[in-house]
Amino acid sequence: MNVPVIRPRRLRSSPAMRRLVSETRVHPSELVLPLFVREGATEPTPIGSMPGVMHHSIDSLKRAATNAAEAGVGGVMLFGVPLTRDATGSQASAPEGILNIATEALVAEVGDALVIQTDLCLDEFTDHGHCGVLDSRGAVDNDATLERYVDMALSQAHAGSAILGLSGMMDGQVDAVRAALDEEGFIDTAILAYSAKYASAFYGPFREAVDSQLQGDRRTYQLDPGNRREGMRESTLDMSEGADIVMVKPAMSYLDVLADVAAMSDIPVWAYQVSGEYAMIEAAAANGWIDRRRAIEESLVSIRRAGADAVLTYWATEAAGWLK
Repeated sequence: MNVPVIRPRRLRSSPAMRRLVSETRVHPSELVLPLFVREGATEPTPIGSMPGVMHHSIDSLKRAATNAAEAGVGGVMLFGVPLTRDATGSQASAPEGILNIATEALVAEVGDALVIQTDLCLDEFTDHGHCGVLDSRGAVDNDATLERYVDMALSQAHAGSAILGLSGMMDGQVDAVRAALDEEGFIDTAILAYSAKYASAFYGPFREAVDSQLQGDRRTYQLDPGNRREGMRESTLDMSEGADIVMVKPAMSYLDVLADVAAMSDIPVWAYQVSGEYAMIEAAAANGWIDRRRAIEESLVSIRRAGADAVLTYWATEAAGWLK
């Protein structure tokens, strides 16, 4: 009796064969494009540490969202960059604030073709750069911050946001926002909880993008990079409070956490390919050290392979064009 020779390489023999047996694929509808809109801007301007990413005016924001919709991208996540900041981030909940005005504009422009999502956090709007209100000792006051998050949530829901991205990592934020939305009749407004958001060095370029005023760090409320189980705990808590989607952030350095959360979650799990991850690939590619497109595609596949149902990535529109 002949013993068959096992040759796994048979299934790698051609591009067509590899496509046919691929275990993980990325579809354009599984990508979400983060966008930055700057108050007072009249034209798009480049963000130095994030090649290809712009500070948008309202008009250029609408064009970028239209391009994303035409490429088949699933949604956009909006970040507002205000002209004025104060201790409580009052512009975050002002109806005429840049984020809320931009949300209304995009809902009117592409709301039937894209899921319009908004970042719900105070760091872009405070003069101290923290994600919450500070107490007399200079520490973030969790409960006072929840009151501001509720105000922001209602403002964003009124503006038409379909998904509120609670990214501040305050205890009880999902419960507080869900209760307020339901009481005001916004029962269909979904909550994306940034549940496993780590205190990462990979956020550096983002802080340039939102002109962050932060001095110090956010380690008292974001997760310690060494803690894997804590990511599961935070995600479980947010799900119990009524989150519709949970997030792991950053993505590429936390694929183990992402896999853990995806394995136990019965709701969608997303991941954010953050600014530092984007900037590193762009910088290496610009120096000729790596193949840019292959690196981007591999990075997205790895995040999906680890269990992400959708990926926030600054390459969303470009990558969607490759994936069609």
